[in-house]
Amino acid sequence: MDTLYGLLIAPFADFAFMQRALVGSLMLSLGACPVGVFLMLRRMSLSGDAMAHAILPGAAAGFLFYGLEILPMTIGGLIAGIIVALGAGAVSRFTIQREDASMAAFYLISLAIGVLMVSIRGSSVDLMHVLFGTVLALNNEALTLIGGIVVVTLVSLAIFWRALVAECLDPLFLRSVSRLGSPVHFIFLGLVVLNLVGGFQALGTLLSVGLMMLPAAAARFWTMRVEPMCALAVLIGFASCVAGLLLSYHVSLPSGPAIILSAGVVYFASILFGTRGILRARIIHHRHRTA
Repeated sequence: MDTLYGLLIAPFADFAFMQRALVGSLMLSLGACPVGVFLMLRRMSLSGDAMAHAILPGAAAGFLFYGLEILPMTIGGLIAGIIVALGAGAVSRFTIQREDASMAAFYLISLAIGVLMVSIRGSSVDLMHVLFGTVLALNNEALTLIGGIVVVTLVSLAIFWRALVAECLDPLFLRSVSRLGSPVHFIFLGLVVLNLVGGFQALGTLLSVGLMMLPAAAARFWTMRVEPMCALAVLIGFASCVAGLLLSYHVSLPSGPAIILSAGVVYFASILFGTRGILRARIIHHRHRTA
């Protein structure tokens, strides 16, 4: 019992920075994982990665003027993410280029500009902080910001749940029977940007999308219904955060990558052992052949 306590509970019970990291990462999972499920169902998973890179110039602008201050970097990242989302959407709407190509172009340009801006004033340590985050250094201000984002996300999902599900299944039908089609799309993009900005505080621009997408992708191998998929994605996100922080503490690994790699382990396990995974499909196929 003492060994289990020392391995699983003592790091969180004895150190305030581990407690803040745990609370922050769990809140991120609560808001980001359901958003990741809708991104996956819309076949926009790589758009989430693009948006994660897109917030970098705004965060870098906040860093240039105010240093590593949470509020300016958050506001800058939010503005940059919205500009890129609207810009990529406008290009795809008014030109021959499709949205995935325009989004890729915008995010590559944004990533280069952001790295350049951070490099102008900061050191390599500052650049690593912006790109990969510092979940173990979350303070009360960052936790308050993440908590506010989670509340906005959950309330928005509750209000627009049916419209979001309908748009995943048949967006053209939703637009034909309701005026919510286009507004819901932009509201959803706003939620994506918000949660990526929140994740940026803990995991950085390059890893925040991992907590959004990997639990969602893993949950897809266990259920087909949207509600259980969202709930399971959140639980996988919780487990990944706890496991990643414990690995970070006991093995001296970087906390952000440890969390994402923990989610990756669950993802690969789900591919193999999920109710819709490879082994289950092979067993069912074998039974059909021998029947």
